[in-house]
Amino acid sequence: MTEPQSPPEPMAAGESLGEIGGNYKITIFELENFQGQKRELTEESPNVTEEALEKVGSIQVESGPWLGFERQAFCGEQFVLEKGAYPRWDSWSNSHSSDSLMSVRPLLIDSHDHKIHLFENAGYNGRKMEIVDDDVPSLWAHGFQDRVASIKALNGTWVGYEYPGYRGRQYVFERGEYQHWNEWDASQPQIQSVRRVRDQQWHKHGCFETS
Repeated sequence: MTEPQSPPEPMAAGESLGEIGGNYKITIFELENFQGQKRELTEESPNVTEEALEKVGSIQVESGPWLGFERQAFCGEQFVLEKGAYPRWDSWSNSHSSDSLMSVRPLLIDSHDHKIHLFENAGYNGRKMEIVDDDVPSLWAHGFQDRVASIKALNGTWVGYEYPGYRGRQYVFERGEYQHWNEWDASQPQIQSVRRVRDQQWHKHGCFETS
């Protein structure tokens, strides 16, 4: 199914797209509601608590997007941090299973266009769903099952979620091929919703196709 596409909406003046050569800035606070010691970052940090901070209580993303991790050295559960304010841990964690955030890195937005292929089985086999310039809050609602075992992210940066409505653990897919769910650190091949990472500044009406 293909629908007409509208031209992109203009960006607000002075806003960064978070793309190659773009500016990245994040401020991490030790306490909730942007209180206590703080640390500003403009590049990746494998351990955000190594200087002054004992923990991460709240986050302000001034330009990005960024990817946070539950553990040091970019390991554990992932958290997409787009431009905005995160006053406490449950505002950036969709699974609400851990209040820990120990490392962050800029998340590359390589293209304004977005295209991704989801496959039922590992090795790009089985049923396939193609999503183009669209967000899909429920794969089931569009005739696709919740089993996603391999993925090809052809354009743009995407985030998949365990459950419908962008809930549960997050899995980020930067441009590339992922032939097995182990490659995105999942314990099972379950994704039920998918959306684009756009820093909330770029919008195109898109389409989705199943085959």
